[in-house]
This record gives sequence, structure tokens and C-alpha cells, in this order.
Amino acid sequence: MLCIIFAIYHLDLYIVLNFCTDIILGTHKEGGAVTFWSHAVSLPLSSNAILSWKFCHMVHKLLRDGHPNTLRDSRGHIASIRQMGTLWGNLHDRYGHIVALYAKLLCIKIDFHLKHLEIPPNLETPEQVLDKAIAIDINTVFDMTGEVLEYTEAALKLQETVFRQMESSSTSSTTPVGQCRLAPLVLVIQDCGPLYHFLVKLLFKLHSRTPVDSLLGHRERFREQFNGLTQFFERARGMEFFKSIIQIPDLPDEPPNFLRAASFADHVKPVVVQNETYPDFDETDTQLDFGEGNYQMTEADTLRKELEVVKPELEFIKVEAQRAVVQLKSQVNLLESELEDQRTHKQMALVENERLRMEVENLRAQTAVAASIQATAEDAGSRAQTAQIHFTRLKEKHAELVSRHADLMRKVKTIFVHMTNELFSEIERLKQELASERAEISQVHNALQSKEKAGDELSSVLVGLQAEKEKLLRTVKDQEAEITSLRQAAHLHQTILQQERDRHQREMTALQNQLQEKVRKTRDCGQKLQDEQFSLLQCAVVEAEGIVLDAVAKVDDPLHVRCISTPDYLINRAELTLASIDKMQKSHVSYLRNMDDASGLLRSVTQFSHLIADTIVNGAGTAHSAPTDQADRLTDNCRDCATHCLQYLKELKLKATLPRADATAVRFVVQRILNQGQDLRPRGADVQKEELADMVDKEMTATSSAIEDAVLRMDEILSLARRDSSGVKLEVNQSIIGSCSDLMKAIHMLVTSATDLQRDIVESGRGAGSVKDFYAKNSCWTEGLISASKAVGWGATQMLESADKVVTDRGKYEELIVCSHEIAASTAQLVAASKVKADRGNKKLQTLQQASRHVNDMAAVVVSSTKSGQMQIENKNSMDFSSMSLIKLKTEEMDSQVKVLELEKQLENERIRLGELRKKHYEMGGIPMDSPPESAVNSFDSSLPTVFPDPPTMELPSLDTFTLDPPRFEPLRQEPPAPEPAKTSSKRTSIFHKSGSILKNAVSIQRHCSFWATLPVFQ
Repeated sequence: MLCIIFAIYHLDLYIVLNFCTDIILGTHKEGGAVTFWSHAVSLPLSSNAILSWKFCHMVHKLLRDGHPNTLRDSRGHIASIRQMGTLWGNLHDRYGHIVALYAKLLCIKIDFHLKHLEIPPNLETPEQVLDKAIAIDINTVFDMTGEVLEYTEAALKLQETVFRQMESSSTSSTTPVGQCRLAPLVLVIQDCGPLYHFLVKLLFKLHSRTPVDSLLGHRERFREQFNGLTQFFERARGMEFFKSIIQIPDLPDEPPNFLRAASFADHVKPVVVQNETYPDFDETDTQLDFGEGNYQMTEADTLRKELEVVKPELEFIKVEAQRAVVQLKSQVNLLESELEDQRTHKQMALVENERLRMEVENLRAQTAVAASIQATAEDAGSRAQTAQIHFTRLKEKHAELVSRHADLMRKVKTIFVHMTNELFSEIERLKQELASERAEISQVHNALQSKEKAGDELSSVLVGLQAEKEKLLRTVKDQEAEITSLRQAAHLHQTILQQERDRHQREMTALQNQLQEKVRKTRDCGQKLQDEQFSLLQCAVVEAEGIVLDAVAKVDDPLHVRCISTPDYLINRAELTLASIDKMQKSHVSYLRNMDDASGLLRSVTQFSHLIADTIVNGAGTAHSAPTDQADRLTDNCRDCATHCLQYLKELKLKATLPRADATAVRFVVQRILNQGQDLRPRGADVQKEELADMVDKEMTATSSAIEDAVLRMDEILSLARRDSSGVKLEVNQSIIGSCSDLMKAIHMLVTSATDLQRDIVESGRGAGSVKDFYAKNSCWTEGLISASKAVGWGATQMLESADKVVTDRGKYEELIVCSHEIAASTAQLVAASKVKADRGNKKLQTLQQASRHVNDMAAVVVSSTKSGQMQIENKNSMDFSSMSLIKLKTEEMDSQVKVLELEKQLENERIRLGELRKKHYEMGGIPMDSPPESAVNSFDSSLPTVFPDPPTMELPSLDTFTLDPPRFEPLRQEPPAPEPAKTSSKRTSIFHKSGSILKNAVSIQRHCSFWATLPVFQ
């Protein structure tokens, strides 16, 4: 565990090789990596990306140099490695991306070597083992090729990402941070060399036994990896870090040609040689203090020495193994020659055996015939016995030869089957090649026939061309004769032209002299014209300065203090001034390009001077009605605007400063005035004019929806009242809810009529412009319409809430009366808002007025029903004084008088509170509460409601459960009369703007009249 910590603990440094070597020796001593993985699972890999990066480096090194069982022990940890890679791949960390790629490479490496156990993780496989692995089945070779391609692609993707990150962060390979990222690429280079060799052999094997067309994707993929590997090796070869660690092989300039089998002979296996030296750093960088003692390395040193001793023995064993392979091959060849000899001996033994058998038969016959002769018989017996012994020996020898022959035949059969399979595959390949060649021959034959046919056609065409050629030759001869005659005529004509040219030359010289004189005069006239244009510009600038100075004088004039302007008009003037500044800058640039024409700049200067003067005067007028701090800032900005404007005009007036005249300072000050004007606008005025049309539709739709919901809710409340009440209470509730429901329906008809009339007004008044343009042009009227719509919807919502509370005994009857008055007032406001823009003879306006009168009637019905129901309830609960004594009655009378006095005091206080609430409501609207002008009241008395609301005697219920906002009325703004109204602009105010202002004044007058009309009710 300590070795693991020592190896990967330091951040931004590659792993410490000494401790990593100890871990590798530990796997060889243990015979696996079980101990390593048991400690590795406790590392905080998910908390540090650099720690995960160095851990992947250590696992890679263990797989390559550790015990062979390390691969098997790492099988169960593939999921944790993949999970670590996924974790860091999803995080935006400088090491996260490369950790994910490294984890993917390790998973692919472990899976590949577990599937192909004949290839060790260090990829140092003898050629014989590799040839045996790829000589079994072509399908296995095909799958293995795809796996090696994926293996190589993962390695190349890792190195490409590492180099790209180093380039993007400008990290050098000589710094510890850069070497921490580059150290694992040493192992990647060691893997890429053998993988490239495997790919070449596998692809040549596939191309020898598979149609070339089916391997096009493999070839393209190999070419991409070849280019990437070449770039990788070249880039690594140029870094000092790799030069001292590893010797990187050279790859060929072009990838192998797999379509030509002979190209495999030119392939050279790239060999990567590692120097086993890393750059040295200060020992203090790799020393770790864990608090107690120093880590003892005696056992590690012993194992390291043992490894150094074992390395030569391993090399010797490898050499001996290669020598044994060579000897085995020679023995196989010797056995094959012995097999042939044994076959020959077997044939000879069979012949000898047959001869001896015949001799034995002859001897037996002779023995049977000459049995009488003893000497002959004994001789024959001895000969027969000798022959029998010889026959037995030959039989044993024959049996031995037969067994050896059988073994050799089995070996030959195996070799024959293998050769037969290869021969059949070669025959199939040759058949395919023959078929393709036959197809090519057929195509060539068809092409030859088509060419012969085309040749015949060309021959016929050639005959026709030959005849045409002869005809053309005759024509050429005729034309040559004609050309000769024309040449003579041309020579004569040329002589005449030369004479004319000389005459024209003399005339041209005279004309050029005249032209130069004209040019000189034109230049003088142009200079004079420029001087005149500049004089006109100076006059215009002087006049503009006078206009600006006059505006400054008005600002300083004490009489101007009583002149008041509105923030909206100031914003309009400031916006036009900004536009004129842009236009003036463009005209200035145009004049500098062509100083012969100053008309555009003259117009721009004139317009600019008037607009800037308007802005200054109206800014000061707006400051007169603004709070003190804002007024001071606005006045100072107006004076700064005049100062910068005069400086800018002064620069325009002089030729020396004309080219560098800049209106940026003027623009900046005007923009500040515009921003202050927007800050001074009343609440609700910050709505963009382009949004007014959408806002109108939204408010009208919301109001209609709220009223429809209220009608449905009234029916539910009526059903609830019928279920929960009876007798007089039920009769009163039915009467009140019925009248409220009728009022809601009347309001719905009113909103529908107002919507139709509003659309008719827009269609008839917008002309060729769009609906949004109409609303933007008449923003004041639009805001009044929105306010009226909100008031109607809010009143309907309050009516619904009050009716629900009255039925459930949680409210008071007075709430319904107040809501009825509010609905009548908001209805009058909506009618007034619609009537401002409508024609007198409009039928939809008449419909709206009828709906308004119907709403007022229904509101009166609600009030009468509520009062009648309240009286019925009070009569039901009438007091009985018959049982009281005289003293008791007197006492009750005095208590009642006291209560009356208390209630009168409360009533007076509540009236004062109501007045303050109304005043505060108007002040929050942005305008102080003053008495409206008499003329304004008289001009709109026809649009006032017939029923005025009484002041509320209780706090209105909360609207938290509803989506509608409470209405925000626009109170009347009264300005003090000015002795001499300042004409700040030559443009007349739009009729729609005037009508919108009148609408706002009407709404404010209606609110004032409603307030004062309700006061006598309490007296």
C-alpha cells in the first residue's frame, strides 16, 4: 500500500519508477496482482483527476511488466476502471478527458489479451506463435483484425488528446506538469509498435484468403491509423522527454500495399527500444513525509537485485528456446527423410519376405518328398529351422516398420489435409480471379467491338470529310485570289487612313490644349465652390450656435421656471436628437469625401440644432416637476449638453478642426438625458410600445376569462347555498347570488362589446400601418384601455370573492355593495376609454353603451337585493324589549348612546383614513392629488358613471388566489399655467397622443368624482 501511495502521491509529477518497480516485483513474488488490487480499491480516485491519471499509468505498467497472472487478476476490476473513466469524462477537468480515454484504452487492452491469451500484455509475441494464432480460421483472423484496429485507435486517440491539451495550455515537455502527462505515452509507444506489426500481418493474411472488395473499410481504417501513428512518432521523436527514455522506430513513407502479396517481403517490424532512464528532479520533490519514520526498502532492493540476476537467465532461456525450435524443425525434416527410407525398407522387406516364404514352401515340399533320405532330411530340417528363425526376425522387423509407417502416415495425413485446405482455398481464389479476368476480357471484347463499330462509322465520316476537304481547298484558292485583291485595296485604304490620322492628331493636340485650359478653370471653380459651400456651412453652424445659445438662455430665464414638460415628450425629443446625431455624423463623413456638396450636412446641422435646443429646453422643463436631486442632475446634464454641442459646432466651423470634429460627447450627454427621462416616467410607462398590442389582447382575454370563471363559480356558490342553508337564509342567498350572476353575465356582454369596438377602432384608425404601430402611436390611449380592462376584471373577481364569503357567513353585505359600486365605476371607465376613439355614429359604440347601462342596472339590482336580504335577516333577529324593566331599558339606552358615539368617532376616523388611502394611491401612481380643472370635468361629464361607489368600510379581501392584478388607475396630472408657453418643437402633437392624454384625464376625473360623491352618504 505504501508503494502505491509513494508512486502516485505527488500531483503534476509522473509516477516514481522505484516504487512502481517494487510493485511489479511484488506481483512476480506473489504470482499475481491480488494484493495490489485489494489496496487499489481504497484509493480516492474519484476525488482527484491527476491521481486517476497516474493510477491508470501504474495499471498499464503492471499489465506490461507484471506477473502474467496480473491480467487474470485484473479481469474483475474492468467495471471499476470503466466507471472511473465515465466519471471523469463527464466532468470538465483538465485531466478528466484524458483519464476517460486512458481508462477506455486499459479496458480494451485487458479484454483483448484475455480473449487472446497467446498474446501477452507486453505484446512481445514470437513470430511462430503469431503465425499459429492467425492460421486457424479466416473468421477468427477477421475478428482479431477489427479488435487490433480498435486497440490501436484507442491508443492514438489518447495521445492525440494529450498533445492537443498541451498545445492549448502551452505546456512544455521539460516541465514536471508536461512530463506527468507525457510519461504514459512511453507505454503507448511500446504498444503501438507491435500493434502496427500485428495489423500488417493480419491484413496480408486476410487479403490472401478474402475478396479484396470486402476489405476496403479495413484498408481505409488502416491508412488513417498509419498516418496518425506516423505523426505520433514524429511528434514524440522531436521532444526532449522521449529522446532520453525511448528510441522510437521509423515507419515507411507509404503504407503497405495489401493488394500485392509480394509487398509483405518489404515489411520491417518496428522495434521500440527503451533506455530505462527518466529525467532527474530534486530528490525533495519525491520525498514524502508520513509523520513516522522512513520507509525501509531492504526487501525491495533485494528483489530488484534478484530481478537483475534473473534477466540474463531469461535472455539465455529465450535464446535456448529459439535454438530448440530450430533443432525441432531439423528433426522434423530428418523424420520425413527417415519416413521415406522406411517406406523403401518396407518394400524391400516385403519382397524378401515373399522370397523366403516361397523358399520355405519349396523346402517343405522337398522335406515331404525326400523324407526317406535322412541326411537330406536333416539338412532340410536345419535349413527350415534357420529359415523359420530368419522369418520370425523379419516378421518382427515388419511389425516395427508397420507401426512406424502408421505414425508417419498419420503425420502425413495431417499435413496433407492442411495442404489440401490451403490448396482448395487457393483454387477458390484462383477461380474468383479467373472469373474476374473473364469478366474483364468480356468487357474488353465488348469495348473492342464498339470501337470497331465506331471505326467503321469514322471511316464513312472520313470519306465525307475528304470530299469536303477537296471542296474547301477549291474555296481556299478562290479566297486567296480575293484576299490578294483585298490586300491591294487595304493598302490603298491604309494610306488614306494615315493621312486622316495625321489630321486627327493635329486636331487632338489643339483639343488637349483647350481641355487643359477648361480643367484649370474647372479646378478654380471647384475651389471656389468648396469655399462657398464651407461659407454656407459656417453660416449654418453660426445659426445653430445661436439656436443652442437661445435654448441655454431660456433655461436660465426665470420666466421659464413655470414651464413644465413631461418625461415622455423629453424622451421623444432625446430619441429624435440621437437619430439626428447619427444622421449628422453620416453627413459629416459624406462631406469630407466630397466637399463640393454640403447640402446634406447643412440640413443635418439645422435639424440637429433645433432638436438639441428642444431637448435642452424640455429637459429643463421636465426638471421643474421632478424631485430635487433628479432635477439638479437633469439641469446639469442639459447645461453639459449645450457646452459639448457648442464645442462640436465650433470644431465644424473651422477648417483646421473640421475633419476631427466628433459628436460622441454630445451623444453621451443626450443619452444620459434620455435615461433620466425614462427614470422620471410614471410607473407602467416603461412598457415597450411594441408590447402594447400584445398587452391589450392579453388583458382583454384575461378579463373575459376571469368573468366566465366567475359566472361558473356563481353557479357553484348557489348550489352550495341551497345545500347548506334553508328558510329565510336560503331565500336571501338565492336572491343575492342570482343578482350577482346576472351582473357577471352583463359584465361579460360589456367586455365582449368593448373588445369588438376596440378592434373596430384599430382597423379604422391604423390605416396602412400595423396594429402594433397603431397602439404604439396611441400609447396613452392604450394604457388607459388596459387600465380600464384590469379594473373590470378585478371588480368581477372581488364580487365573486365577496359573494362566496357572504354565503358562507365569512363576509359582510356591505362588501357586495362596495363591489357593485366599483364595478359600475370601472364599467364607466371602460366605456369612456372606448368612447374617446370611436365615432359617434358607430353601432358598436351604441351596443357598448347599452351594455354599460345594463351593467349599471344589474349593479343596482345587486345593491337592492343585498340591502333587502340584510333587512330580512335583521328583521328575523329583531330584539324583544318586553321583558326589560325601566331601569334596564335606561341602562341599555345609555349603552347604545355610548356605542353610537364610538361608532361616529370610528366613522370620522375611517373617512380620514379613506381620504389618505386615496391620496396615497394617487401619489403611488406617480402624480400628486390635486383638484381637476372645471373645464376638464365639464367636457367628460357624459362619460361618468351613473352609479358612484361608496367608500369601503372594511379591508378588501386578498386576491392571492387569483391571477389578475388590482387595477392601477392613472390620476390626472395638473401642471401650473405658464405665462408664455414655450414652443419647443415645430412638430404638432399627434391627435392620438392628445386623445390618450384626454382619456387619462377622464379616468382621473371619474375617480375624483367617485370619491367626493360618496362622502355625503356617511353624513
